[in-house]
Amino acid sequence: MIAHLTRSERQGAILISILVALFGLTLGLLGRNDPLGIHGALVFICAVALVFRIGHDYHAPEPSDDRLAHYYDDPTRAGVVLAMIWAVVGFAVGDWAAWQLVYPDLTFGEGWSSFGRIRPVHTTAVIFGFGGNGLIATSFYVLQRTSRARLPDQLSPWFVLLGYNLFCVLAVTGYMMGITQSKEYAEPEWYVDLWLVVVWVVYFLIYLRTLARRKEPHIYVANWYYMAFILVVAMLHIVNNLAVPISFGSAKSYSLFSGVQDAMTEWWYGHNAVAFLLTAGFLGMMYYFLPMRAGRPIFSYRMSIISFWGITFFYMWAGSHHLHYTALPQWVQTLGMTFSLMLLIPSWASAGNALMTLNGAWHKVRDDATLRFMMVAAVFYGLTTFEGSFMAIRSVNSLSHYTDWTIGHVHAGALGWVAMITFGSIYSLVPWLWKRDGMYSARLVEAHFWFALAGTVVYVFAMWNSGIIQGLMWRTYNESGTLAYSFLDSLIAMRPYYIARAAGGLLFLIGGCIGAYNLWKTIAVGKPAVAVAGDAPAPRTGGLAAQPAE
Repeated sequence: MIAHLTRSERQGAILISILVALFGLTLGLLGRNDPLGIHGALVFICAVALVFRIGHDYHAPEPSDDRLAHYYDDPTRAGVVLAMIWAVVGFAVGDWAAWQLVYPDLTFGEGWSSFGRIRPVHTTAVIFGFGGNGLIATSFYVLQRTSRARLPDQLSPWFVLLGYNLFCVLAVTGYMMGITQSKEYAEPEWYVDLWLVVVWVVYFLIYLRTLARRKEPHIYVANWYYMAFILVVAMLHIVNNLAVPISFGSAKSYSLFSGVQDAMTEWWYGHNAVAFLLTAGFLGMMYYFLPMRAGRPIFSYRMSIISFWGITFFYMWAGSHHLHYTALPQWVQTLGMTFSLMLLIPSWASAGNALMTLNGAWHKVRDDATLRFMMVAAVFYGLTTFEGSFMAIRSVNSLSHYTDWTIGHVHAGALGWVAMITFGSIYSLVPWLWKRDGMYSARLVEAHFWFALAGTVVYVFAMWNSGIIQGLMWRTYNESGTLAYSFLDSLIAMRPYYIARAAGGLLFLIGGCIGAYNLWKTIAVGKPAVAVAGDAPAPRTGGLAAQPAE
């Protein structure tokens, strides 16, 4: 990082770090007797450590002008490594939470390790830590290659990457201290939200500034999806987290919304977070890395654009299908159900586009586990979007809602789609970034694929069975018109499926550890490649991902 910064950029980095340190010091002083103070101290320590790190090499030689003749990939390298670290942490905590549902005494200490606290640690670590870092890293890489333009400066990408990971650390440590807005997604408190807004605005500006400087007149479709992800997530985050702190010395705040309005706002946020963080962003990955790895152009560029606009418009209206049979007006519930069914068209257009891109390259899918990750991701994306539209139907929802069927559906998307496409993209990206002729071990990539696939299938099938049995037991009446089963009866019936779910999660965790080890060995001792294409922003010579088929 330091070697590629000029003296003025190092000065800017020190100034920014000092400002962040002052922000942390202010939080610490205001919240001396509150968990807010602990977070303030954490921010202060991280910022001061960064000041000393930059200051240690402050007088290092100025970088040569040759650096401007190449893409700036250092932030991408760091983002890939951070994504894999968060993946292992998030998978491990998630499996721990799964085993707690089988053996509730698997806790340590007083409160911090309870299920209610480690469950949001798991979701934040995997969605925002693993998925978010993967999106930031790959978007920086894809943006430069498809625009034939270097990132606009050296400093802002590092601010986004390090600032975003500081947000993740504040969020997960806050959850273990019990600091949360207590919503469905257990959002962090007001000061953490404010910090993320600052980071996210800088991220958005990086994209705009790079696209404005592009040498390629065509904006490749992956960038459309990445931009939608960045822009809409900012909007969702700000509106859903509108809150008033009880004081500037307390981490506690109260939402501006209440009752059914709060529920509607939360599910507008929740379902669109699925749409634009867990769908649009990762479709951006898919539309670049799958064609590049397969050596085939996109099957239909027009289809990818039509799908983009369909997803962007339809998803905005679908969140209310989570609130069937509640105080939400009936017409709003019906609106959400209708748009959820319509969503199947653009979603399957993207899944089909990906699979048809592989026509003529199925022999590569057979032999290349990295490409197989991406192919399986596209299959799970198609299956999960069909299931989501099906579960939005009111009569189906009456059986599925509040049961483990929803958990199975979510993890079919999270493990089968999001994690698989991310792993496939990382396995493609790492040799290019570190100039290796391939991953350290192709066999370890193969092993990771089968552990991940087996873990996903076991997990999802366990939750499908568990959820349907739950729903049926909860709605079964005896001859006298009372419930035939108590809640405890249904809980006992779930135990075998919870054991299977935890075992499936363990398989997925083992695969993630194999992937992290393979990544480390590739970086440390991988065989250097003879030449790596696409390192400099030169005129494109038929790059496959940027050449539409029509």
